Amino acid sequence: MPAAPEASASPGPDGGQDLPRLLDAMRAIGAELELHATLDRVCETAAALTDARYAAIGVVEEDGEGLAEFAYHGIDEETARRIGRLPDGHRGLLGALIHDPGTVRLTRLDEDGRSCGFPEHHPPMRSFLGVPIRVQGEIFGNLYLAEKRDGRPFGDNDLGMVRVLAAEAGIAIGNARLYEAAQQRERWIDGSVAVTTALLAGGDAEDALQVVAEQARRLSRAAAGIVLLPADEGGLEITAVAKDRPSQALGVVIPAESELVAELLRGQAVFLDDAATDPRILTTFGRAYGPMMMLPLQGESRLLGALVTPRERGARPFTASEHALGAHFASQAALALMMAEAQRARERLAVYEDRDRIARDLHDLVIQRLFATGMMLESAQRSSGVPEVREGVGKAVDELDVTIQEIRTAIFALRQGPAEAPSGLRTRVLREINMAAVPLGFQPVHHFVGPVDTAVDELTGKNLIAALREALSNAFRHSGASRIEVVVDATATLRDGRAGVRLSVADDGVGIPDRGRRSGLTNLRRRAEALGGESWYGPGTGADGGGTTVVWQAPSGPRAGVPRR
Repeated sequence: MPAAPEASASPGPDGGQDLPRLLDAMRAIGAELELHATLDRVCETAAALTDARYAAIGVVEEDGEGLAEFAYHGIDEETARRIGRLPDGHRGLLGALIHDPGTVRLTRLDEDGRSCGFPEHHPPMRSFLGVPIRVQGEIFGNLYLAEKRDGRPFGDNDLGMVRVLAAEAGIAIGNARLYEAAQQRERWIDGSVAVTTALLAGGDAEDALQVVAEQARRLSRAAAGIVLLPADEGGLEITAVAKDRPSQALGVVIPAESELVAELLRGQAVFLDDAATDPRILTTFGRAYGPMMMLPLQGESRLLGALVTPRERGARPFTASEHALGAHFASQAALALMMAEAQRARERLAVYEDRDRIARDLHDLVIQRLFATGMMLESAQRSSGVPEVREGVGKAVDELDVTIQEIRTAIFALRQGPAEAPSGLRTRVLREINMAAVPLGFQPVHHFVGPVDTAVDELTGKNLIAALREALSNAFRHSGASRIEVVVDATATLRDGRAGVRLSVADDGVGIPDRGRRSGLTNLRRRAEALGGESWYGPGTGADGGGTTVVWQAPSGPRAGVPRR
């Protein structure tokens, strides 16, 4: 049966017993503020008013080429699961109504030339009524009704009520969209504030990037949040990943030859509807996702990196509003990163100035006094006629010489600037230990096992240093320890048999309280799992197991399945 002409329908309900029901329905629809709840309520109300078995609303995509969402009523979850994918509006009668929105009333749905049939397991539908829903004059979607329970076709009275209901639905949906947009903007603003607060609170640079990744993932409702930084060999390297399960993507380099990388390096945002099928995606990691936002982290004068928020395959694409909010968040995150970087630079400068002062005091005061004391002891040794006294004084002088040499070594370490740091992992570990000795008030003991400098790759080494810094910081702030022992074992074997490197930091402090904070330990575990390793803690080196031993381990060489590409 062809579409019913506009003039063939009465302008509204008959004004009898249907009017109170229609008024109640309009009040119920207007009571909702959340968009999806509003769509469900409209479907349910329309089905009840017209005595239809099935009702649905197809929300038209922003480009008008298909359906962005499909809310339905009357089909149970098991049937919906068996039917499978929801209508996308790219073909059939629903697709035709997108391009030619208007009232459609059919006695036999299967006799309409635009109908393309139903998928397997779909319930039979004969009579059909479709009415467009407009929001502020623009087409939002269509309201569909099918299969009256009494078997008759939809009448003029049904059409009149549905038209009134669609008009009220347009107002309610408009309000819900405004409310949702306001809520969405508020979430993104709060997220930007949270990122700025976290970054300016200090801490490790890698942790700052992780905060950006986690907030971006939460705000965009994506499957992951990924931060990429410029790689030494060109391109962009994945340096932080936030997702439900541990990721093996850390360290993956997307080459400069990538068209997407080139656009990001030029400061241009990239939006993909389906990364799985986009030929510009060059990594297997990227092809595992669907819709994707790729946003440059652009500072005032340079590109800091990129922020990527992918959704699962088959998920809805990001809207234009989300594009704008994501771009604003990325610019705020870039600004916060630059401010945090400047703040850390000032803090490092203050530390180096303080270290230089300590080094001068050690050289000008402590060493000179120790040297003078040694001279006095040597004089006393020569003047003494008692062999035991001379032997004891000689040993004391020797100990003073060793102490002076150790202090000179510490002075040299204190005066090393960041640009003077050698690249060997062993030396970087020693630098962290020497730096920690200043606030601790004592020098942690250290041991190296195996070829630390040659067996551990750069990515694992960088994360091991960050883990050591975290563990020493936790010991200084919370343990009250008088002795700390650091062990780096490059001959370790992981649980799955792979060669690994194990870091142990043991102290004799107060231990970890049952209800104490675990953020530092969580950071260590997350960092290890991202590399395919693990982290845990146990008893320390104090009496009866007092204190804490923190263990962090990861594969020492390039990880299987994570090639640099």
